[in-house]
Amino acid sequence: MFSVITCIRDDHDWRLVLAAAAVCLIGAMAAMLPLSRAQGCDAGRRRLWIAASAFAFGTGVWATHFIAMLAYDGGMPISYQLGLTALSFLLSVVGSWAAIVVASESRGQFSRIRGGVLMALGIASMHLTGMQAIETQAVIVYDPYMTLSAVLAGALLSSAAFYAFFQCRGLRRLLTSSVIFVLAICALHFISMASITLVPDPGKEVPAMVLDTSLLAAIVVVAATALILTAIAVVFIDSHLTDLRGLANASQEGLLILREGRVIDANERFQTLSGWKLADLVGRAPSVALTVNQGQNRPSETLLSTRGGKEIAVEVNTSRIVYRGHNCDVLAVRDLTERRQAEEMIEHLAHHDVLTDLPNRSLFDTRIRQALQMAERKSSKVALFYIDLDRFKSVNDIFGHAEGDRILRKVASILRRVADESDTIARLGGDEFAIIQPAGQQPAAAQKLAAAILDEFAAEMDTARDPTAVGVSLGIALYPADGRDVDEICNNADIALYRVKHGGRGKACFFDAEMDEATRARRQIESELRHAITRNQIHVSYQPIYGALSGEVSGYEALMRWNRPGHGISEPDVFIPIAEESGSIVQLGEWVLREACTEAARWPHPLTIAVNVSPVQFMLPNLCERIEAILEETELAPDRLEIEITEAALIRDRDRVMATLQRLRSLGVHIVMDDFGTGFSSLSNLRTFPFDKIKVDRSFTGMLEHDAASRSIVRAIIGLGHSLGMPVVTEGVETETQRQIVLEEGCAQVQGFLLGKPDIEPSIKLAAKSLLSSTADADVSPPPWRRSTRLAGE
Repeated sequence: MFSVITCIRDDHDWRLVLAAAAVCLIGAMAAMLPLSRAQGCDAGRRRLWIAASAFAFGTGVWATHFIAMLAYDGGMPISYQLGLTALSFLLSVVGSWAAIVVASESRGQFSRIRGGVLMALGIASMHLTGMQAIETQAVIVYDPYMTLSAVLAGALLSSAAFYAFFQCRGLRRLLTSSVIFVLAICALHFISMASITLVPDPGKEVPAMVLDTSLLAAIVVVAATALILTAIAVVFIDSHLTDLRGLANASQEGLLILREGRVIDANERFQTLSGWKLADLVGRAPSVALTVNQGQNRPSETLLSTRGGKEIAVEVNTSRIVYRGHNCDVLAVRDLTERRQAEEMIEHLAHHDVLTDLPNRSLFDTRIRQALQMAERKSSKVALFYIDLDRFKSVNDIFGHAEGDRILRKVASILRRVADESDTIARLGGDEFAIIQPAGQQPAAAQKLAAAILDEFAAEMDTARDPTAVGVSLGIALYPADGRDVDEICNNADIALYRVKHGGRGKACFFDAEMDEATRARRQIESELRHAITRNQIHVSYQPIYGALSGEVSGYEALMRWNRPGHGISEPDVFIPIAEESGSIVQLGEWVLREACTEAARWPHPLTIAVNVSPVQFMLPNLCERIEAILEETELAPDRLEIEITEAALIRDRDRVMATLQRLRSLGVHIVMDDFGTGFSSLSNLRTFPFDKIKVDRSFTGMLEHDAASRSIVRAIIGLGHSLGMPVVTEGVETETQRQIVLEEGCAQVQGFLLGKPDIEPSIKLAAKSLLSSTADADVSPPPWRRSTRLAGE
């Protein structure tokens, strides 16, 4: 250590030593800049930056060595061979390159050490070669131990410099690694210099072609400084230009720059999009790739011709900039492929069912109109199929929507297999499908397709073995025989389907005008019933119920009446079954219940009000809550409300209905068995649920005078009621004889036209009666049948 210090102090000009150290630091920093740049580049550009770093580092090491050699005073004149001097420069650059490549490109935890060792060996080889280039009348003697120590010191410090470079970030990386590299170079150089001895040899000849020290000094300082500064300048300039080009290349738009109508540059995005290389485009007109109006400043759509001959839809924006000192046109080319695909997808989704990918109702409407227009021009026929799945609602409710969706996709697959390419298959919604058959001889083609659908369903959907299998019903209408326009042909196909659904299901049915007249009328009633309430066509009539012995009114039954436009008052037997099938009975029944409770709340006496509730309403899970809400809304006492049900309500879902009846009973509402004796398991029903009242069906009452069997049935029902403690009401009493018979049998209450027909709100009549009684000072009038009997006797 002391010998090294002595060597620097006694044998070197310290001013030049400081200059060498400064050049070394600049060279190291100039090398670290491009090496830092290389870390964020791709493989090809990284190799260029590593080469630039090695060149800067090798130049710095070589310049440091020879500046330090100029500072060395060996006691005799020294000159340098040109060839070995040049070789030393080459070894410095190559050694630096190998060390940097190993340290930055190799994998493993020892890559930094290997790079440091190679860097030390490269510096040492440059140092020794540079020493061999010395020409003087002396022999250079090396101390091998000191030389080895110099190499080891250089290897350790170089490894530390590489480690610091790859561990640190930012300015700290640059400064730390540069300073450690300076220490490595200086340590190796000055330790090596301390290990040599110049032994004078006067007989040694010095060649004539040598570099004088002053000339070498000028060359080294100028060349090293120029090279290092050039490397630094290149780093910053390339960084700036690379950032700008990187920004252009990062654009999602292809950029094409034109000067005087010729291509002078293009970014990577345009080259990737078009397949054209920049070298192929430069100097050529842009029409080689695309056609564009350069004078047009607004975006325009055109086609880009790729090098492979493919055409791509693009949007081109034209603008002007100053580029490389000239006014140039910039074409910004945007690929419209993804946008077109997105538009096509949106268009597809707008006209197709998401689940089955079949045309939806919107596209179906378009296709059926097109088919009918084409058929009209060609005088051909079109078959329209309306398809409905049997049992689908049950499958969907029991097995869940996921299984329902699977069934719908399977149905779509079946229809695709049996239909022709010219046919349009559509899903109209829910489990409703349609097929437009524009080709073929009709009706044979429609019959063939219908048979194929039924056969395929029979093969794919075995309802006897598979609980999730569904059936299919088909309604078919032909154009122009069954309709001259879209609405008529669709309506008639729907009517044909309606007839199949109500005539056995699982079949195909063609529209028949005569046979489908009743169906059309039924559907017309369905349609009108949906709006009957809002159009004030529904009203409630109230039929009184009398005590059989007292003759006093004990309550009223609310009866729904429909004043159908163009038909007068429609009988409930006509429209109630249709309302139950269509589901509109739910709305109608709730409306009647609310009206009846509102009316009963106005009565001055606490008479009962009886309201019929359809079996369909008992399928509602919130029926009890709705009745309770209506009672609260109308402020009617629950014990004044009688809910009349038929035995049909107990057939569909007995457990649910019984649970609902129990809840209604707990509210205080009375439950009446209506039309008793006409249903199934009547005795079982009476045993299961203790009804508050039994009503004898009017069909038995009407035959009391002439049919002994009917009288026996009525007697049995009344006796059964007595034994169970249930009052019995006989409906349909229309003659005095009928009244006398049921009275003799012990019936509690009677109801019928003999006693009182359904009429307006009792609140109006009761109010008028109260007024009349107060003015005439009269008591209660005799019952209607008593008045009629007295008059007959007179």
